[in-house]
Amino acid sequence: MEDIFIELAKGIGLFFLNPVVYITLLFSILIGYFRVKRERKHFRTRILWGWTEIKHLLDGYVWAIVLSVISVLVGLVVPSSWLFIYSAWMIVFILFFVYQLGSAIYAMALGALTLYFMNMYDWSFHIFSRNIAGFNIMQEAIVPIVILAGLLLFVEGILIQKHGAANASPRLVKTARGSEAIEYVTKRLWLLPVLMVIPGDVISTYLPYWPQFTLGDSTFSLILFPFVIGFQQKSRKQLALEFFPNLGKQVWQLGIVIVIIASIGFVMPIISVIALIIGIIARLAISYIAYKKEMAGTFAVSPQSNGVMIAAVLEDSPAEKMGLLIGESIVKVNGRKVTNESELYEAVQINAAHCRLEVLDAGGELRLRQHILFKHDHYRLGLILVR
Repeated sequence: MEDIFIELAKGIGLFFLNPVVYITLLFSILIGYFRVKRERKHFRTRILWGWTEIKHLLDGYVWAIVLSVISVLVGLVVPSSWLFIYSAWMIVFILFFVYQLGSAIYAMALGALTLYFMNMYDWSFHIFSRNIAGFNIMQEAIVPIVILAGLLLFVEGILIQKHGAANASPRLVKTARGSEAIEYVTKRLWLLPVLMVIPGDVISTYLPYWPQFTLGDSTFSLILFPFVIGFQQKSRKQLALEFFPNLGKQVWQLGIVIVIIASIGFVMPIISVIALIIGIIARLAISYIAYKKEMAGTFAVSPQSNGVMIAAVLEDSPAEKMGLLIGESIVKVNGRKVTNESELYEAVQINAAHCRLEVLDAGGELRLRQHILFKHDHYRLGLILVR
């Protein structure tokens, strides 16, 4: 037991040696940079803080701990060569900003397929004085890999459901009639540090003092490994607060199904392969069907004849303090009807110390919002409006 705790403490070391960690950090910064650049181009101001993507990079840290406990207690032993190939595929997806394919299940499947073909054609290569060779993944690793893929799908769905709408960035687009409307885009990278069990003495070959533990005649090592979940999706037909939670629910439900089916692979490994194929097809279908539905029909946030529709609410602004929400329409300000941004701010200045709004919510119900205005607030409420 003492050896395991020592391993747990020192296993963190390899996490910081993995280039995936630093590439993910860098590209999270780049996502924020390009997002802010686009927001300023479309709305003359940034909507979300430029470091939002970095701030929320570890949103799934609690689930990473849960996965670590499951991985160690259940004994999801995966080969180090598969972890290496998975990292390579994930880096490719990150470098090319292909976050529609950022779900971990794609890179995990490609890692398994790569090792399968390397074994079939007897391929191998050397990197960092280490030989990476294929092996019979069907007999040795397919079941824990697919179970792990299902667990990561589950976590992905939870993260989309909880954080997808909160970090959705508005984008101006042209409707079929030539007017301006709003769509919302979420592009994210989530980093999950998961404690993994790998077999053999691979690490100690290169790091002689790396601790190990044994079970029976087998030797194992623990490493903290960075799994990455990439996500990109946009909504326009539905409000982001409706769209992303529904999408996330579909993904985590798929994850549960894949874990259940893959577990049968302990008896018949081919079942795990079938589960992996189902997971890939179903995850692609979820994204594609959601995309097609959102591209059809009307925009949820578009110019209205009755009032001024809210496209975004800036953080720490008077509008946020009033509880105004995206998709609501402001119909009256201080008792005066408004139909555009100019009329709204003219009406705000009727009473320089107090602002009283009549707002139609997304369900068409009227509600009143009011707030005391301080100096300069009546020039800038913190609202991005559809023009």
